[in-house]
Amino acid sequence: MKIKIDKFILAIISVIVIAYFLPQWGSKTSPIPLDIIGSIGIALIFFFYGLKLSPEKLKNGLKNWKLHIVVQLSTFFVFPLLVLLFYPFINTEQGQTLWLSLFFLAALPSTVSSSVVMVSMARGNIPAAIFNASISGLIGIVITPLWMGLFLTQENTDFSLGVIYIKLFTEILIPVVMGFVLQKFLGKYAIKYQKQLATFDKSIILLIIYRSFSESFEDNVFSSLQVKDLLIIALAVILLFYFMYYLTGYLAKKLNFNQEDSITAQFCGTKKSLVHGTIFSKILFPATYPVGLILLPLMLFHALQIFIISIIASKLARRIDK
Repeated sequence: MKIKIDKFILAIISVIVIAYFLPQWGSKTSPIPLDIIGSIGIALIFFFYGLKLSPEKLKNGLKNWKLHIVVQLSTFFVFPLLVLLFYPFINTEQGQTLWLSLFFLAALPSTVSSSVVMVSMARGNIPAAIFNASISGLIGIVITPLWMGLFLTQENTDFSLGVIYIKLFTEILIPVVMGFVLQKFLGKYAIKYQKQLATFDKSIILLIIYRSFSESFEDNVFSSLQVKDLLIIALAVILLFYFMYYLTGYLAKKLNFNQEDSITAQFCGTKKSLVHGTIFSKILFPATYPVGLILLPLMLFHALQIFIISIIASKLARRIDK
């Protein structure tokens, strides 16, 4: 079996390399208004997201409530609680930053596109995957800031949930609602040009990543990061993924899910959205925070989840076809 390297992962690596050698374009003193461009791009991403939300599919998706509960509880409660267990053992400033980056990863919603694609590839329950991936992004607008507020308020006096929710409301929720309302008229165009819209989404994400890493490189954020720290992050990400994968599989078996629902529970309940992560990091964390370091575990997790799930999906598809 040939293993394909995801082009978006290669693009992320390229952007980080560019940020290292040419950080001035994304710095705070840059003449290019990347912050404004990013904000407009975020609003458009979620407007197009709203256009693709089918009311009929969401309505039909509500029927499989046991599967939805497993996926959403895994995404928003089990994930963060697992990372939270290790908080009492962190006693250095560097350790707290690394732990917070992992906790941010754990508090994020599930990804949309890759969840649906992988479930489809593995012959899982596609309508349930679409429902869970779609609803997860909306739930995350409320839940993720609440989780992060427990710790960011302790570290930064400027953090205010009220201000955060205003930003989320204006940059994310209003565009989603507008897109959802106009779905009847423009939804067909969103489906027709979904490849172009996916390219636009990724371009905005790459821009935000470039800006975050440019500022981090300029401020020498990674100078204190040792090889040992990178290995700890990588190991934590791998263990977190596999624990959640086998836990969701165990729950699906105990609840007597059929094979299609089990695949959907494991694939959707273990994913974390790089799109939401980069966007939320821009809104939730203050300008003085090392956002590049915060995004590091998320990008490792993103690469890992695509790599491992694509292999599992291919194997499952071959087994089912036989």
